[in-house]
Amino acid sequence: QVQLVESGGGLVQAGGSLRLSCATSGRTFSRNIMGWFRQAPGKEREFVAATSRSGSATYYADSVKGRFTISRDNAKNTVYLQMNAMKPEDTAVYYCAARSGLSYSIQVGDFDSWGQGTQVTVSS
Repeated sequence: QVQLVESGGGLVQAGGSLRLSCATSGRTFSRNIMGWFRQAPGKEREFVAATSRSGSATYYADSVKGRFTISRDNAKNTVYLQMNAMKPEDTAVYYCAARSGLSYSIQVGDFDSWGQGTQVTVSS
C-alpha cells in the first residue's frame, strides 16, 4: 500500500485558485495511477481527476474539465491538483488516492490507498 498526505486546502472566493498537493511514501510512486476525489456533505465521494503512471495521460470529471489540472512529479513522489476558476459547488473534502495496475479508473473501489482528505471551501 501507499501512504498519502494531502495539503493545500483552505478557503477561497469564487473565481479563485488553490493548489492541492499529495505526498506519498511506500509503494514505488511511479507504479501508481494517482487520482483525486472529493466528497461534499451529504453526498457520495466522486471522481475528480486521475493521471497515468508516467503523467502523460490525464482524465477529468466533466464538472472540472478546463478548470482543474492534475500533474505529478515522480522524482518528488507527489501529485498535484491545480484548481482554477473555482465555484461554490467545488466545496468538499478532497482526497488523494493511489491505484496499482496499468489502467486508470474513476471508481472509488478501484483505488487501494487513500489520504486523510483536505477541506476546500469556496465562498460565493
